[in-house]
Amino acid sequence: MAFPEMIETTRLTLRRPRASDSGPMAAYAGDKRVAEMLEHLPHPYPPGAAEAFIERSLRPDAAEHVWIMDASKGDGAEFIGVIGVKIRMPEPQLGYWVGPPFWNTGFASEAAVGVVDAVMAAGHTRMTARVVARNTASATVLQHAGFVETGRGAFFSVAANAMLEHRLFTLDIAATATTA
Repeated sequence: MAFPEMIETTRLTLRRPRASDSGPMAAYAGDKRVAEMLEHLPHPYPPGAAEAFIERSLRPDAAEHVWIMDASKGDGAEFIGVIGVKIRMPEPQLGYWVGPPFWNTGFASEAAVGVVDAVMAAGHTRMTARVVARNTASATVLQHAGFVETGRGAFFSVAANAMLEHRLFTLDIAATATTA
């Protein structure tokens, strides 16, 4: 099932990546505080990695549908972070990160709700996500979007070069509808 190329929320336009995103993407992804909260992001962030990510994410056979969080419709920054849905999983898996200048602004929660709505509109009734256990802000984002914590696991972190404990989350629309 296809996801929309663009999603509008109150303050954000979630849009497909473009070449001009590579500069701010590299700057924010290169921040150790960002890398430490993600599984697959290396630190230091290598030259050309942002361009390669953008190119990969736009391919028709991409394993993840990626949107850029763009706040320019409200005179904000054109690039504040990335949100995506891994689509080669048993259920779509939500992932995201926001540049440090935009932490604690509610942008990640707003983007997550927008993407969840789009994924559900595409016919999916269940999604998963996981966050580094100590990343309570990301856990809160998921809870705001309707996810429920369903367990713990350990996954390899490239930036930490170690296994890190993660909190696992699930959003099950069918289960939510029967308890509401």
